[in-house]
Amino acid sequence: MNTKIFCDIAELDQIKKFNKKKIVKGFTTNPSLMRKAGAKDYKNYSKKILNICKDKPISLEVFADDYKNMISQGKKINTWGKNVYVKVPVVNSKNIFTGKVIKELNNDNIKLNITAVYSAKQTKKILDVINKKTKVIISIFAGRAGDAGKDPIPEFIKSMKLSKKFKNVEILWASVREPYNYLQAKQIGCQIITVPPSIIEKIEKFGKSSKKLTLETVNGFLKDSRKSKFKIDDK
Repeated sequence: MNTKIFCDIAELDQIKKFNKKKIVKGFTTNPSLMRKAGAKDYKNYSKKILNICKDKPISLEVFADDYKNMISQGKKINTWGKNVYVKVPVVNSKNIFTGKVIKELNNDNIKLNITAVYSAKQTKKILDVINKKTKVIISIFAGRAGDAGKDPIPEFIKSMKLSKKFKNVEILWASVREPYNYLQAKQIGCQIITVPPSIIEKIEKFGKSSKKLTLETVNGFLKDSRKSKFKIDDK
C-alpha cells in the first residue's frame, strides 16, 4: 500500500518549501494552525495558500458551528480552488452529528475532509450519508486517541473495512506523534497520513542501521558530557 503523505501546516513559507517536495502529495490545515500562523483574514490567507499550492489537494476547514453557516461556509470555500477539500468536523460543539451538512455538501459534488473522527462508529455514520462518487477523506485522530490511552489501530482497521465499497473514500491518519506512525499507517493500508514538517524531514532520513543509531546516540552523550565538563572526583 502506497500511503500518501500530506503536510499538516499553515505557515506560508513552510508551504512554499514543502510544496516543492515530491514526497508531499497534499496539505491539511485547521483553524488552530491558521491562528498559530498569524492569519487574520481567513479568506485572504486561504487564497495565499492556494496561490502557492495550485495542484495538490488542500483541506480548508469551516469554522461555523451550526448547520446553516456550515453549509454557507462550505460552499464558499469550495469556490476558492479546484484542489480544495472542504473540511467539516464530524460533530459540532454541542456533540450533534453534522450528517446533514456532510450530505448536502457531498450531494453538491463538493470534496470533503471529515475531521475529528475517533471511532469506526463515526465512520459508519459518515458513510451512511454520502454518495459513492464525490471524493471524501475521513480523518481519524490516532495521536490524540493514544494520548488518552486508547489504541487507534482497531478503529482504523474497522473503518477501512467499512469504506471498502466506497472507491471515493480515503481514510487519513491524523495527529501524528512520531515518524514511525507513517510505517504503521502503511502496514494497515491507510491511504493518507498527514504529518507536520519536522516529522516529514525525519521520514526522509529513514534507513539508518542499528549500528549507526547506536554510535550517534553514544557520541551525543559523550559530546554533551564534555560540553558540561562533568567530572567525578576521587573523594
